[in-house]
Amino acid sequence: MTRSFLLSTSLFAALALQPIAAIAQPAPTLSGQKPLVVAHRGASGTMPEHTIEGYKLAIEQGADFIEPDLVSTKDGVLIVRHEPMLSGTTDVSTRPEFANRKTTRKVDGIDTTDWFANDFTLAEIKTLKAKQAFADRDPSHNGKYAIPTFQEVIDLAKAESARTGRTIGIYPETKHPTYHAALGLAFEDKLLDMLKAAGWTEKTSPVFIQSFETGNLKYLRKKTQLRLVQLVDGDDVDKDGKVSLAAPFDRPYDFAVLGDKRTFPDMLTPEGLKEIATYADGVGPWKPYLIGAKQTIGTDGKPKDLNGDGAIDERDRTLIAPSHVVKDAHAAGLIVHAWTFRSEPKRLASDYKGDAAAEYKAYLALGIDGLFSDFPDQAVKARNAQ
Repeated sequence: MTRSFLLSTSLFAALALQPIAAIAQPAPTLSGQKPLVVAHRGASGTMPEHTIEGYKLAIEQGADFIEPDLVSTKDGVLIVRHEPMLSGTTDVSTRPEFANRKTTRKVDGIDTTDWFANDFTLAEIKTLKAKQAFADRDPSHNGKYAIPTFQEVIDLAKAESARTGRTIGIYPETKHPTYHAALGLAFEDKLLDMLKAAGWTEKTSPVFIQSFETGNLKYLRKKTQLRLVQLVDGDDVDKDGKVSLAAPFDRPYDFAVLGDKRTFPDMLTPEGLKEIATYADGVGPWKPYLIGAKQTIGTDGKPKDLNGDGAIDERDRTLIAPSHVVKDAHAAGLIVHAWTFRSEPKRLASDYKGDAAAEYKAYLALGIDGLFSDFPDQAVKARNAQ
């Protein structure tokens, strides 16, 4: 464990005595360039996610890339939603004309009851309006903005690049590839065709394609030079600060279908990272894989309410020593883009004292090559302060 890459346990014990930014000499990114700031679903901490208006705000805030999650409509058009399920981010549940579209489908092996994008035509999707996905965030923009197509996001990135004089990249995620393929709506080839039409085909193009599954990334690797990123998920974080696993968040779903017993943590071992490097350019781990935070357990076996506010949340956790994942990934030639950074105090470990900048600085010190943030302006500010 070297000081240049990892923060030692003893240093974390001293967090209360010195600023987090001072506890380690920042490690370099794989390229030596400043890490990228990716607007997670747009400026989703402020605006409804995956809207043109939210993406525009993120660009104004200085994001390098905007992230469109891709799902397919019934008529095969790629639209931008976090999931094929629509109720969490649109007003579909309030629309009586679509009441009979509510149904139950298996998504990654789990029975899920909702309204599904693949049961709607694009024309029908365009009648819906977006809403804030988080109940504790500003709802004042609910019902104002349309659901964009992927083509609209491509057009926006190009227009904003021309307007601002800086390159705005896109970072599409192929959502639930196995699910879409089973419906006859696989869209990897369509995605590449759209990117080709935009003039983006090379490794240097301002594009990353990401997925939690592996098979579609391996398929894409045979067809494109565009940069690919293997996402790594988890179910929760246990009392000791380690990522816990439960289906369907325990492994890539195509692993589950094939009976492959390897889990997401297995993919972050040195051997797993070397395998990822055979088909991808980077890895996108959930951030607790890099720096975890543990609870303090009382004599009653329950977590202590460290700040005495009557609720148990991230503010009642304390940091543990970082993992070797960034160093091991870099050794395998992989970039590391961590997700997701959220600025609300209740989503920050106690060591950060409610300061989102302190969290950014701790992760940036590990040498990550990029990060996804709901609040791109704060991420850009922290990055530029390095």
